[in-house]
Order: sequence, then structure tokens, then C-alpha cells
Amino acid sequence: MTPDELRASRAARERLAWLALLALAVLVLPWHQSLPQGATPLLPSALGLALEGRGWLWPVVLALPVLIWAGMRDAAGRLFLGLALAGFGLLVAQGFAVGLRGPQVGWIGTLFPAAGSGQTGFGWGAFTAGIAFLGLTAHCLALRGFCRGDRFAGGSVVFIVALLSLFVFFPILKLALAAFVGPDGEIALGPFLNRLFAPDIWRLDCFTGGRRCGVVINSLVLGLLAATICTALGLALALIVARTSFRFKQTLRALSILPIITPPFVVGVAIIVLFGRTGLVTQFGAEVFDVRPTRWVYGLTGILMAQVLAFTPITFLVMLGTVEAINPTLEEASQTLGAGPVKTFFKITWPLLRPGIAAAFLLAFIESLADFGNPIVLGGGYEVLSTRIFFAVVGARYDLGNAATLAMILLTLTLVAFWLQNRWLGRKSYVTVTGKSDAGLASTLPFGLKGVAWAVVIPFVTFTLGVYLIVLLGGFVQDIGRWDLTPTFAHLRTAFAFEMGLTGLEFYGSAWNSMQTTLLVSAIAAPLTTLIGILTAWLVSRQDFKGRNAFEFGTMLSFAIPGTVVGVSYVAAFNVPPVDITGTAAILVICFVFRNMPVGMRAGLAAFAQIDRSMEEASQTMGASGATTLRRVVVPLVKPAVFTALVYSFVTAMTAVSAVIFLVSARHNMATAYIMGRVEAGEYALAITYSTVLMIVMIVCILLIQFLVGARKLGRRREFQGQVTPAE
Repeated sequence: MTPDELRASRAARERLAWLALLALAVLVLPWHQSLPQGATPLLPSALGLALEGRGWLWPVVLALPVLIWAGMRDAAGRLFLGLALAGFGLLVAQGFAVGLRGPQVGWIGTLFPAAGSGQTGFGWGAFTAGIAFLGLTAHCLALRGFCRGDRFAGGSVVFIVALLSLFVFFPILKLALAAFVGPDGEIALGPFLNRLFAPDIWRLDCFTGGRRCGVVINSLVLGLLAATICTALGLALALIVARTSFRFKQTLRALSILPIITPPFVVGVAIIVLFGRTGLVTQFGAEVFDVRPTRWVYGLTGILMAQVLAFTPITFLVMLGTVEAINPTLEEASQTLGAGPVKTFFKITWPLLRPGIAAAFLLAFIESLADFGNPIVLGGGYEVLSTRIFFAVVGARYDLGNAATLAMILLTLTLVAFWLQNRWLGRKSYVTVTGKSDAGLASTLPFGLKGVAWAVVIPFVTFTLGVYLIVLLGGFVQDIGRWDLTPTFAHLRTAFAFEMGLTGLEFYGSAWNSMQTTLLVSAIAAPLTTLIGILTAWLVSRQDFKGRNAFEFGTMLSFAIPGTVVGVSYVAAFNVPPVDITGTAAILVICFVFRNMPVGMRAGLAAFAQIDRSMEEASQTMGASGATTLRRVVVPLVKPAVFTALVYSFVTAMTAVSAVIFLVSARHNMATAYIMGRVEAGEYALAITYSTVLMIVMIVCILLIQFLVGARKLGRRREFQGQVTPAE
């Protein structure tokens, strides 16, 4: 069999598999989550419901034989592609045409009287049919040359676009439409313009001697300061770990990662305990230096301290992967030609760090804009966009239109940052990892730069230790807020009490339910987030297809929206048919996957920018498919990005608060929602106790992730304490 005949045979088998899946979905699987009122079909499938009188399902049912006929005629033709897309469109249309209480338009009720009883959300049949239609579409596009005929790459693009459309664009579109809705419920431009140009949003009074600036200006100032400081600290930590002979690198690495595994409310409480009016440091300063206690920690300074503590680990992980990927032979060549260590660093090393620096700055800036936990605890009178949106939604005056307008402003700020990042990187090449021999020895950090790095790292480490000393102490004393340091395990027993009963181990603590749900949701969300993030980065950096820039923009969109807005938009979009998943664990997993996916993607893009395409091209030349090349060649080279994505997505799912507040239910409660309830009730000790247990659990999980992912093998010599080890 010739190669062309082999490819045709594989394509035919793949097409048959997609058609069989569509047949299963339409003919057998339940089409809805539950049968509509009054429906008693022989089968709960689309065919059974259509035969029972729900005629608006017939177009989807009839798409199956029509697609079989078109596939036999010309599977790569425009007719087959058009029918596959039409089938998916009909599926979506029938889902929105009839709601829970009846038809959305009158003529549907006239044509189909059964529509008056409504229909519930999509079930396994409808979702499986959607997957089959998309698979057939991707199959046809690949046969027509999309992504150079690579069916895996083409299918990945189609499915990721569909997922982004459903779980990113659709909720945001519903929320954005609310920005144009006036008090009378009608859509108009006037209300949007009034909200957009409100004086309290854009004023610059704080720069001209006034008391406060507008909420947008406050957010920008905070975001720029936090991103700059976090990126500088992350770079310093990465250089010390990767380019010095410091003996306690693993300890420093673990200590730098600690802040990311802490719920934001607890960091705020610890900062208040240290620097509040009755805080330990404040009282020490009052007694020793006769400094009058003030509320200086509430406002920009306090929020900035908390954000630097929380977001520096993100920049550190991104920068560490970038520093470790730099080809040391370039630095050796520079020194061989007579350049000193400092000149080599600024002429060779620094330019190669630009992708990592840009990615780290962008991530920290977006995280600062979207942060909710730290401003709500330490904000005082310093309003930012995330807290303003939150109070617009849950405050006494419910104003979804104002929240939507502020969210659109926040999105614009993020897009500007994204554009500036691309402008700074330009079209230069940063490839340093190639398929050629790479046995160079990484240069040590110049003495002067080492001193600068330690000068910025030591205060950060000291501050981190102080905060975590309070966190660890606060869970095992009577009341850390009032400095009642009587040792006790009462808070731990309240949260995590258990005993061995007649039926085995029985859990009585009030926190067990939320802990189990949090671990389950995070364990499911983290691998999915990493898979989609790294796959998306590979598609953006390695595949050429129409709409690639728009595809990349779509992946960053969810990261730009505050968690409060994500939560509200998900409730608005998925609380009613056709996708009715509010109150389930699935909506929590989906929220985390598409909220955190950009982290894995940006880390992946920074790693791919340093890897030569020739290795992937060699793999494909040897006959490997796109999926095999990605699994066997690419993934082993981007293990730092995989580790970053896994750790960040897992930890964020464990500690996120702003979005899950709107999505948790009595059955599926999350740890941060429980902790927030304890903080609001003034039970700081119980909140800190739970957070301490949560941190221990996350440390164990991070070590497990590191063991499972392993280290990247680049075949380079390493120098430790004057000894050179051979290439691995």
C-alpha cells in the first residue's frame, strides 16, 4: 500500500469513527439532563423525542444520514464541510430556541405545540453530538490542507476554539451586553457612556494634591508597581537558584513558592497582625522609636505588600525556566572572545531573558488587576476595579450594568499590556535550545550582580518568613488577633475532628466536606489546564493557520477578567438551558481550567521561543505524527513550563476565592469559601488553622507533581563547588 493509500485509509477510518459517535449520540444517548415535562418517549435520545412530537429536533437527527451520504460522495469537499458546520449550528440553535419555560420565539410554539412544556439543559447525547460535529469539521478541514494537513493540530485548533467560545466568549458576551442595558431594561448606548465616563473612574486627584484617584488609575498604579517588583524579585531568585553555588537552593525554592499556596485572606490577616495599629511590628516601633501607630497598612501600601508576596512565585517559576534554558555555549563564546562576566551578562544573557521577563511581567500585571482577596482585606479607602465590580454585583444596589462596564475597561487594560509585550519582544529570535550538541558550562553570576540579587532577595525572604510565622502560630493559639497566645488545638479539632467508629473512620470536623471537594476539583482541573495550555502554546508557536492571532487573543481573554466577573458571568450563562451546570462540580472545574489556562500557555510560549523547530521537523520527517512529535520531542523539552502550569493551576484551584464565591453550593463547597466565611465572622484563628492544613496538603502535592514531571535533560555540564560533572 502506497503512502497516499495508507493516509486515505486512516482518514476513512477516522471519518467512520466520528459518524459512529454521532449515531450513538442521536439515536441512543439521553439528549437532555432530564426528560421535559410531559415527555414519555420510547428512547430519551434526540430521535425518540422527535418521534414523540418535539419536531425542532428533526434537523439534528436528519443531519446523520445526510452527512453519511456526503462523506461517501466527497469527504474533503465543501458540501461535507458545510453540512458538518450546519449540523453543529442546528444543534446550538435548537438548544437556545426552546428554554426551560417554553419557546424563545412565538413561531416555534405555533409550529411545535410540545415546545410549550420547555426543555431542560443538554445531556450526554447533545454534548456528544456536538463533539462529533466538531470532529467531522476538523477532519474535513485537515483533508483540505488546514494546519498543513495535520489532523491532530487541526482538530486541536477546532476543539479549543469551540471550548473558548462556550466557556470564555459566551459568558463574557452575555455580561458585556448588560453594559448597554438601561434602568428600564432596554438596550441603549447612553447608559453605557454615562458609566464609562463617570468622574469617579478616571479622576487624577491623587497626582494634583487631592485625596483620591479614580478606580482605573488606582488599578493601573497598583498593577504597574506590583508587576515591576514581582518581576525583579522573580529574576533575582531565578538567578540565585540557577547561576550561583548557594548550598540551600532547594530551601530557597521552596520558601519562594510558599506564598502561592496561601489563601489571600490569611496573608492579609497576617499582615494586619504584623503591621496593623496593634500589630507586633507597629507596637515595637511605638515603644522603641516612639512612632505613633497609624493605619498606613490599609491602602496601596498594604495591598502592594500582599500582592508582591503572592505573585512573586509566579514570576520566579517563569524566569527560572527561562534562565535554565539559555545555551551556555553562547556565554562561553563571549568570554572566550575577551568579554568580562558583566559584559557577557548584559550583552548575551540579558537579551535572551526578554521572553521570560515579558511573560512574567504580563502575568503579574494581569494578576494584580484581577486580584480580589488582598484589596478586599487591606484596601481601606483604596478602591480598585475588582472590588468595585464585586460591590456592584453583591452590594445593596445591584448594578450588573456598571460591573460589566468596569469589566470591559479592565479587559482593555490587559489587551494594551499584551500589545506592549509583543512590541517589546518584536520579531527577534530567542532560540537557544537546538538539536545540536550542547555541553557548555553555565556562567556563574558576576559578583556585583550577585550582590544586587541578594540585596533584593533577603528582605523578601525575611518578610515571607515573618508572615508565615504568624500563619503557623495563629492556628495553634487561642486568639492571634488579640495576641492571646495560649496554646490550643481547639481550632484544629473544630475543623478536622475525626474518630474511629464501628463503621470505620468517621469525619466530624466542619471543614472536611470543603477539603474533599477542593482536592477533587483541583486534581481534575490541574492536568486539564496544563494540557490545554501547553497544547495551545504549541499551536500558536509552531502551527501556521488563518486566525492564529485571534486564537492567541482568545486564550488570554479569560485571564483578563476579574474572578468576581467570571463567577457572575458563569452563573448568568450556565444557570439556564441549554448548558445548565450551575451548582455542579463541573462548573468549578471548567472555571479553573479556562481561567488558569493562559499561565500554562504563556510559560509554554516562553519555552517554545527558545527551542529550535528543526527537532520537531526532524521527527515529522521520520514519519511521526503531530501528536507523537508533541509527546516524544516537545514535552520533554518544556518540562519547566509543564511544572509551572501544573503547580500554578493546582494551587490556584485550591486557593481561588473571587470566582468560586458565586459558583459553590451546599453540596460542592470550596476551602476558600469556608475560610472567607470564618474571616467574615471574625474567627481568624479557625481560618488560619484551616489555611495551615491547606498549605501542608499543597506542599505534599507540589512535591508529588515535581516527582511525576521530573527534570528536563539538556545534556549540559554542571559545576558545583568547583567540580564539573559530565553531561547527562
